[in-house]
Amino acid sequence: MYSSLVISQSDGRPMYLQIMEQIKQRVAVGEWARGDEIPSIRQLAVALRVSVITVKRAYLELEREGVIVTQHGKGSMVAHDPDLSPRLYEQELTEHLDHAARLGALLGLRPDELTSRLKRAAQRLIKEHV
Repeated sequence: MYSSLVISQSDGRPMYLQIMEQIKQRVAVGEWARGDEIPSIRQLAVALRVSVITVKRAYLELEREGVIVTQHGKGSMVAHDPDLSPRLYEQELTEHLDHAARLGALLGLRPDELTSRLKRAAQRLIKEHV
């Protein structure tokens, strides 16, 4: 579950912010579902090879933001109603659209062809949920 988190030493942001961002992204896309138990502070610190204090700070901030909850003796889990701002969803969407645009360019698609494919995908999604 947490082996996919990656801390970059060359990233200018503090490590605890990198941890927070990656956890929020996993929650936002549903990879870490509401109520799911998350790694203990110690487990994550060992896996990422960072200080326990670094992970603890990330968890405290995530708890303050309403993304996770911690119960003494039981550990931490994704909040049942994680407070993820629309900005985070916008960021995730932008990254996926950028990726789709790159793939479209590799396939030689014109912008109007890519737009048409996106519209068809959205229509399929709507039909599936009706």
